[in-house]
Amino acid sequence: MAVEIRQVSSSADMRKFVKFNLKLYKGNRYYVPGLIDDELRTLDAKKNPAFKFCEAAYFLAYRDGEIVGRIAGIINNKANETWNQNNARFGFVDFINDDEVVDALFGAVIDWAKRRGKEMLQGPMGFTDLDHQGMLVEGFDQLGTMATIYNYAYYPKQMERMGFVKDQDWREYKIFVPAQMPEKHMRISEIVRKKYGLKILKFKSQKEVLPYAHRIFETLNQAYAPLYGFSELSREQIDYYVKVYIPMIRLDFVTVIVRKEDDKVVAFAITMPNLSRGLQKAGGSLLPFGWAHLYKELNFRGNKVVDLYLIGVIPEYQNKGVNALLFDDLIPIFHRNGVEYAESNPELETNTAVQMQWNYFEREHHKTRRSYIKRI
Repeated sequence: MAVEIRQVSSSADMRKFVKFNLKLYKGNRYYVPGLIDDELRTLDAKKNPAFKFCEAAYFLAYRDGEIVGRIAGIINNKANETWNQNNARFGFVDFINDDEVVDALFGAVIDWAKRRGKEMLQGPMGFTDLDHQGMLVEGFDQLGTMATIYNYAYYPKQMERMGFVKDQDWREYKIFVPAQMPEKHMRISEIVRKKYGLKILKFKSQKEVLPYAHRIFETLNQAYAPLYGFSELSREQIDYYVKVYIPMIRLDFVTVIVRKEDDKVVAFAITMPNLSRGLQKAGGSLLPFGWAHLYKELNFRGNKVVDLYLIGVIPEYQNKGVNALLFDDLIPIFHRNGVEYAESNPELETNTAVQMQWNYFEREHHKTRRSYIKRI
């Protein structure tokens, strides 16, 4: 039977859109589902402040009354202005391995983008750099993370069949926690601290971290500005992310570096216990018992992995050893919690400065993900 494409037009349709991948990946040992309510909030134009400068449309593919694929079309007008582009994005894409289904899904987004005068389609990408992006092209036998997309090995083959080409790659590493801090690393850390008059801030309560929360995201804006596809987070977006993410973090896993002279944030690291196994058991929901599975992972009950979620250094302090100061603080904390390795999460292959920071550690490149592009 022919494939039917329906645009999402109701809250019931949206819930089907969000839950489709739970069915598609049921029983897959490497797939890590997000939380349904989080994704619904991200896709909701009334709740996500990115819609101040983005527009989107969502499509479901049906065959014989069953959903067999989903895709979002996104236009980030701020990113297009920043990078002098006229692009649309695709994201939140999942599908069965069927040429007709894939062609119909991408055809719907291409038609939607053409009607808006767009010239290129790139992705998978989200509304902002903090959404999931990059299709997995290597590492299909590796457990996913909360911050990344997992997809079947046939996805990139379908992209190539349709004529999409590589636009950008991200690399991911397992970074093994050393038994003790490398001596050279410790020396660099101490030199940097004294030379630039820096100090490390740690927090014991959300009340203590909140005065720095907005400054952390402002630092992120500066640090990430040159990176692929990035568009500066607005004040409304920062408010949104502070409200959503600050209650989730483990404060001892957050490190902020400031200048002593004026308390200016020059670098930060937000790391978290890896929640992959807990999210798999939660199955997309905190209720009735999903929260208990996540709580177990947050407190390292059987968990030996940490995620390097967000790390940023403002441009004037990059390549000066400030990262050594961050890990000089974090590695003893990892030791106390029995962490064996960290998931780097995606790093642009062109961002050699970030990858050089791991030269002092044993590491394993275990995943690669890709953004594709095609003229439409």
